[in-house]
Amino acid sequence: MKAIVSVKRAVDYNVRIQVKPDGSGVVTEGVKHSMNPFDEIAMEEAVRLKEKGKITEIIAVTIGGAKNEETLRTALAFGATRAIHVKDDGGIEPLTAARALAAIFKKEGAQLLIAGKQAIDDDANQTGQMVAGLLDIAQATFAGKVDIEGNKATVVREVDAGLETLEVDLPAVITADLRLNEPRYLKLPDIMKAKRIAIEATTLAELGVTAAPPVKTLKTTPPPSRSKGVMVKTVDELVAALKAKGLA
Repeated sequence: MKAIVSVKRAVDYNVRIQVKPDGSGVVTEGVKHSMNPFDEIAMEEAVRLKEKGKITEIIAVTIGGAKNEETLRTALAFGATRAIHVKDDGGIEPLTAARALAAIFKKEGAQLLIAGKQAIDDDANQTGQMVAGLLDIAQATFAGKVDIEGNKATVVREVDAGLETLEVDLPAVITADLRLNEPRYLKLPDIMKAKRIAIEATTLAELGVTAAPPVKTLKTTPPPSRSKGVMVKTVDELVAALKAKGLA
């Protein structure tokens, strides 16, 4: 069974995000980037399923410019079998990414797509669902546990009311939530080995994919600064302070 894993290059989660002075977006130049954390979880889950003998081949896919090759090298160090780089220097909308992933899924004859539930740069939470829609296959999002037996996948997912268990027929799309697993630390030998693996390159045009119209960002603003806290000594002072703010 082939599994496709989508991996995206995003601003590292440890970086303090700064808004550009003109409000046109956030500063990405000169800041550390790494694999989207939810995609790391997706890759780890694919590797674990491969180690259990549930899938035989993992194909890591990324879409973007030349620097995205670093993300694929990380995926190969995790244990991906192959890596495909869809080269495009423009802004990649979720629908464009979904079209590209759907095209590769069909071309490779894959049975499973595992992706992070969302990317931490735009928090769109759309691509996985769009891929399932384009391919007209089952989907199980926000996965906290995944089991595969034969041509079926059992997924325990988090919902507002608690946990929900779904059984879906393969082929299917599964998106990884935070509690699905804890990604492994990469070992130096695996990192060095990944540097020697050839990365397959393609383009949207070669995949027969048309880029979706770009979403226009009107303005980006930082969150308001937190106001200074108020110290109270008694419950009466606390109630008075809450009443003063109209909260009690």
